[in-house]
Formats: sequence, C-alpha cells, structure tokens
Amino acid sequence: MGRHDRRKNKIHRKRMRKKTFVMAVVLIVVLAFGYMKFYHQSTVTQDEIPSWVTQDLIYEADPSQRNLRRVNDIVIHYTANPSSTAKANRDYFAQDTTQVNSHFVVGLDGEIIQCVPLYMQSVASNTRNDDTISIEVCHPDSTGEFTLTSYNSTVRLTAWLCDTFGISRTNVIRHGDITGKKCPKYFMENPDAWEEFKMYVKKYNFQ
Repeated sequence: MGRHDRRKNKIHRKRMRKKTFVMAVVLIVVLAFGYMKFYHQSTVTQDEIPSWVTQDLIYEADPSQRNLRRVNDIVIHYTANPSSTAKANRDYFAQDTTQVNSHFVVGLDGEIIQCVPLYMQSVASNTRNDDTISIEVCHPDSTGEFTLTSYNSTVRLTAWLCDTFGISRTNVIRHGDITGKKCPKYFMENPDAWEEFKMYVKKYNFQ
C-alpha cells in the first residue's frame, strides 16, 4: 500500500469516527429529551396542583396501583348518580369493595377533589386507563347536564391538565368515545354541547 493510500485510509477512518461520534451525540440528545418528556408527564408533584383543587388522595403510595404510561387525552365522565356530591363519590371510590375510581371529581358547586395522583392510572376509562387522566363530574338530575359552576370548573381543570402535560387542548374525549356508552350522558346525547365544551377548553385563559 502506497503512502497516498495510507493517508487516504487514515482520513477516511477519521471521518468515520467523527460521523459516529456525531450520531452518538444526536442519539443521546433524542433519548434524553424523550426521557424528560415522559418523566414530566409521569410525575406531577403535589406542589404543582393548583390551590383551587382539594387533594384527598385514595392511592398516595400504593404499589399495586399501576403508573401511567403517558398522557395522551383527558377523559370526561359523569357520575351517573344524580345530586350526589364530590365527597360522596370520592368516598365511594375509597371503599375496599369498589373497583373504580377517577383522578378528579367535580362537585355540583364547582369544587374539585383529586382522588388519584397524576402519575398513577385511574380505573375509569377501560382500555385507556394507561394513557389518560379521568374527570368525573357530578350532576343534579337524570339528564346528566352539569351545573354552570361544575361546567366552568371542569373547563378550567381540563385546560390546566392539557397545559400541564404538554398536550393540545383538543385532546379531550368523552368516556363514550372509548366504549360507546352514554358517558357523560348529556354530552353523548348532545354533540353540539360537547363541541361547545371543547371550544371553551381551547379558549380558556388563566391570566
């Protein structure tokens, strides 16, 4: 092998090492960004919960409760128990014999109770428990229509959750969109009202 060929091979090896190094750096940055994004989605500290939310957690550190994989959507439910309170629904979730729960319950007067930490799965949205946050909303009668105060609180909470988890404010679905059941009943029976609700979420301004 001549001097020219050796020099050419040396330059080639140097370029390959540089190329490999750059690719390795890019891969590390991509993996780190993905990890940070997932970590942020999976861990929201108690200090980050707004003052207008009351924490009354059912599963604060229960190893049997699965962690969320990530957050893709916010799911709106109704309690299907007319005139019941947010506290009554939270306490129902806490019973040993109850096999369902929700991250939040919004009461008739607009009060909000957090029942499940935001890094854990709730048991509310069937096949979507692993990538959604659930909100149960109380209602005064069998129509399932929310009171004005519960409606406004749900809009506010939904907008905050979308912003907190870095997802679009359009990533809001009904429980019935997953299962086909009438939940939340009023919004499933009145699609225009549902679209209006989502519009208010999208336009909500915290300032």
